[in-house]
Amino acid sequence: QVQPVESGGGLVQTGGSLRLSCAVSGRIGGFADLGWFRRPPGKEREFVAAIRWSGGRTYYADSVKGRFTISRDNAKNTVYLQMNSLKPEDTAVYYCNQAQMYTTDSYATSGYWGQGTQVTVSS
Repeated sequence: QVQPVESGGGLVQTGGSLRLSCAVSGRIGGFADLGWFRRPPGKEREFVAAIRWSGGRTYYADSVKGRFTISRDNAKNTVYLQMNSLKPEDTAVYYCNQAQMYTTDSYATSGYWGQGTQVTVSS
């Protein structure tokens, strides 16, 4: 299977936490990073966080910096997103994908998107 498989979403109250997981089948050549993206209701998909397959470099969108933490387990080909202090504006479908990050505003992603996992934060 090439598409990533995301899990861990759910309904949580403002200030709560969730941990998302994403399993990928393996590294795709040309993409040095694993990233999380989200699509809020009625909006375009946006970048959330990314981490290098090798080494510890991470990237975060300003809107989640200090609240979300991305990590990975290369042995399991899995990337995680720990989300704390959740806000209603974090409500979205969350996706992971392999990516090549240049900046948080400039990146490329593979064409393999999964089904995503729904995160809903109630006020």
